[in-house]
Amino acid sequence: MADIKEVIANVCPKRYKSSEGKPKSEASYKLTSQSDITQLEPIYYWILDFIEGAGINVEKITDNFAASPGSGQFQDFSQRQSAMMAKASEYMGGINQVTKSILNLIYDLKEFEIRLEQYKRAKSSDKKEMEEGMLALKQIWLDNVDLKRGRGSIHQMANEIGYTTLREAFLIANNIEDIEKMASKEGGSVINDSVKRVLTPRIGEFKIWQDISEKELRKRFEIEKTYLKSQVETLKLYTRWARPYLKALDEMKMKGFDNEPALVAAFSTSMFQLTLMGKKKQKAPPKEHPEYTMRRDYYQIFIVNFEYRGHVGQKVTQKGDYGFGFGGKVDMTFDCYSLNSEELKLINKQLEEEDISDGLKVLQDNTSETLKQLEDDINHFIYDDKKPEEEKKAEKKMDDTNPFGALFSLFKFDFSFKKDDKKKEIKDAKDIPKDNFVEAKVREKAKEEATGFLYAVYDVYKKAHGMASSPEKFDN
Repeated sequence: MADIKEVIANVCPKRYKSSEGKPKSEASYKLTSQSDITQLEPIYYWILDFIEGAGINVEKITDNFAASPGSGQFQDFSQRQSAMMAKASEYMGGINQVTKSILNLIYDLKEFEIRLEQYKRAKSSDKKEMEEGMLALKQIWLDNVDLKRGRGSIHQMANEIGYTTLREAFLIANNIEDIEKMASKEGGSVINDSVKRVLTPRIGEFKIWQDISEKELRKRFEIEKTYLKSQVETLKLYTRWARPYLKALDEMKMKGFDNEPALVAAFSTSMFQLTLMGKKKQKAPPKEHPEYTMRRDYYQIFIVNFEYRGHVGQKVTQKGDYGFGFGGKVDMTFDCYSLNSEELKLINKQLEEEDISDGLKVLQDNTSETLKQLEDDINHFIYDDKKPEEEKKAEKKMDDTNPFGALFSLFKFDFSFKKDDKKKEIKDAKDIPKDNFVEAKVREKAKEEATGFLYAVYDVYKKAHGMASSPEKFDN
């Protein structure tokens, strides 16, 4: 996870980046608590409850930890990770198998659709189209059905003396009348009696095959469409099952303390880093401009960071089993900012990009990329039922939303079938419009209230825990 202070400084460099290029805030306080008895949990939850009690929405931004290899916590977490890895691997294997099945089904359905189109053309009222369809079906029958006769097949017999016209005559004739015409003097005696005797039953056999094979093909086409829908739902289910395990594995992964000198392999040491972000909407517009319509919201932002280093000991819980108790040193920093909704949106976007774990990224990238490639085919076979053209056009006008988007929503991706947002997407800090006169006043008011509350959190915590405190607010 990227440092939230650095992200804010990059998005708002004029206000929150110093001349040396380091992050800064509207106000900042630091507090250190060290005790072998006092644990981290009471400190963390006291500050969390105090901020939430003031009506501020709080979310966790960073949650990093590391334990030295010689500690009991390292062993405990390793055992839990192994169990979750096995389960995640099982579900990922299932996802791969179902994806392969979907690919094969789509390939088969495309083949069926092409074949069914030839049956449709063979029944067309257009003479040229009907001829194209019949020739295609006859070629399929010759290559796949009649060829099984061996030397008695039309392909084989056409190479023998007296039957050279057999194949061409079969492709030309569509019924018994056509055969009689080709054998008659009026038709030019194109075929002899031997060819006529072979051709007559073959045309009848082809007609029977044409009717039966079309029915069977349509039946199988519908069955495989239903199976494809089932496989897509299975893929959604496997993805839903795998995601919690991959997310938990990422959260249990030791990170954020690479090359940390305090982590000695032989010691029983643990280190944590927790970052909370509080957000409170600023009242607007200001009293001086009550009729002004705000184009964006402004917020008071509070960042509280905990950095813990200490030892881990076992303690007996209320259920009688063993848990971990923490004692050591906690460094707390308190910072506040005043940001508008566009700046906050860009900050959250950058944090989300940094927060995607390797395991989840692989799952998201692979699955979403595969489904994007197959999206049109899956929608076509599953959701495009046979309906009158007028009904399809009416439905398209009423709703352009694709139902298959539910599958992609598992990964929180945006795809082309979604409606385009007319508002310009903010991709960089340069795209954010500057504050106008009224917005500058709202931002200044948010800054004033945020710095006041931040000092209250810092001051009340010290007083509540018997620490020395100043009767007046410090200058930052």
